Amino acid sequence: MASSEQSARCAQVLLAIRGEVNKMLVGQDHLLDSLLIALMTGGHILLEGVPGLAKTTAVRALAAALGLETRRISFTPDLLPADVTGGLTYNHKDGTFTPRKGPVFTNLLIADEINRAPAKVQSALLEAMQERQVTLGDATYSLPEPFLVMATQNPIEQEGTYPLPEAQTDRFMLKCVVKHPPREDERRIMNANTRAETMQVLQPVCCVTPDDLALLRQAASEVHCDVKVDDYILDLVFATREPSAVKGLEDLKGAIQLGASPRASICLKLAARAMALLRGRMYATPQDVKDVAHDVLRHRLLLTYEAEAEALTPECVIDRLLAEVPVP
Repeated sequence: MASSEQSARCAQVLLAIRGEVNKMLVGQDHLLDSLLIALMTGGHILLEGVPGLAKTTAVRALAAALGLETRRISFTPDLLPADVTGGLTYNHKDGTFTPRKGPVFTNLLIADEINRAPAKVQSALLEAMQERQVTLGDATYSLPEPFLVMATQNPIEQEGTYPLPEAQTDRFMLKCVVKHPPREDERRIMNANTRAETMQVLQPVCCVTPDDLALLRQAASEVHCDVKVDDYILDLVFATREPSAVKGLEDLKGAIQLGASPRASICLKLAARAMALLRGRMYATPQDVKDVAHDVLRHRLLLTYEAEAEALTPECVIDRLLAEVPVP
C-alpha cells in the first residue's frame, strides 16, 4: 500500500475510534492520545490522577470500541503473584499439575491502583510486560496480541501504598498525568451522567478490523524520522544525564540523581512517530518529540533530595530541557 493510501486509511480508522470512544469519554483528549500512542507502539502506560477522572473508563471505552478483551485487577496489599499471572493446580486423580492462566492473559490489562500491592506482586508483571510471556512451572506461555498493561495510581493517597520500583516504572513507555477537565467539559459530563436514560453502551467500531489495528502499528513503525530528529532525541536524553554539558542547564548538575535510561531514547522515537501519525503525517518533527517528552521522561528522572527540598519536580526539569536544548 502506498504511503498516501496507508496514511488515509489510518486517519479513517483513528477517526472512527475517536468517535466511538468520545461517546463515553469527555474532555480528556490528551489521555485518549496517550492511549492510542500506547496501542500503536505496543507500549505500556501508567495513568496517574485522583479518583473520578475516568482513567479506568477510558481504557474500557477503548477496549470496547476495538472489540478487544480486557480484564481488571484491583491491586490490594493482600494480592499474591499467582492472582496476576496464574499458577499450577494439582489434579488428585492422576497426580499431575494443570496450568491455570491468570487475568494477565488478555489484550488490555487494567492494573487498578497498582501502587497498592507489594513489590513481589508488582514484579510479577515484569516478565509479562517485557517479554510478553508468562512462566508457569516449567512451561512458558505467550500472551495474546495485542497485549498492553494500562495501570492507574492515585498520587494523593499514600497510606498503604508501595512505590513502584525503578525497574518497573522504566518498563512503562508513558506516564500520563490525568488532570481535571475544563468547566464546560465537566458540564457535559455532569449532564450526561444525570439523565434518566441509561448511558449508551459502546460497540466495536464496525469499520475497524484486526487488520486495521495491525496497519496502525505497521504505519507507526514506518513514519519517517530524520537523523536530525534522532539527534534531538539523543540530546534530550543525554542532557538528563549530563546537564552541565548543555549551556543554560549548568545549575541542574546537582539536581538529577539518575537520568533517563536508553529505553527513554527508544520510547521517545516510537511515541514521536505515533504522534505524527495521529496528526495525519508520515514524518516526525521535533515538535512531536516535545509533545511526548513529558509523558516519556517524567517517570524516568530521579531527583536528589536537595532538588526536592527546593520544590523542583521532574516536570520542571523537562521544561528546562525543552527550553534549553537546541532544536534542529
